[in-house]
Amino acid sequence: MATWQEFVSEAPELAAQVKARFEAHETHVLATLRRDGAPRVSGSEVQFLGPDLMFGSMPAARKAADLQRDGRCAIHAHPGDGDAKVMGVAVEITGPAKEAFGSPPDVHDFRLDLTEVVFTSVDAAAELLVIQHWRPGRGVAITKRR
Repeated sequence: MATWQEFVSEAPELAAQVKARFEAHETHVLATLRRDGAPRVSGSEVQFLGPDLMFGSMPAARKAADLQRDGRCAIHAHPGDGDAKVMGVAVEITGPAKEAFGSPPDVHDFRLDLTEVVFTSVDAAAELLVIQHWRPGRGVAITKRR
């Protein structure tokens, strides 16, 4: 797993594309795992703070309970020019770190430890689908499909 900053260090161009997609809109789609293993999707906002990609949850939200039980999740950027998604393990921020974060005490704050990042776009001139896929320590793999 990697922090957002570690991703930026390993793949700066891809990180800039992904960050731009997330910053283009306020809300995105968070996918968590329900107790029975089925996916749960809900809206979420993200922030890039220091070395981390952060997101939160309102008090008593099911997505927070999902993440407290099993932190595996994916966040898909709001649709636009290129599709960005980040996957990883959400870690709840608690104690002094939460106090320093400054959000209300009953709000759940999470950082995402990245396991994968994918950015999909279309090269219209070449009529190709371009998929950029990053995993920690493996660099960026690019697949092009007609």
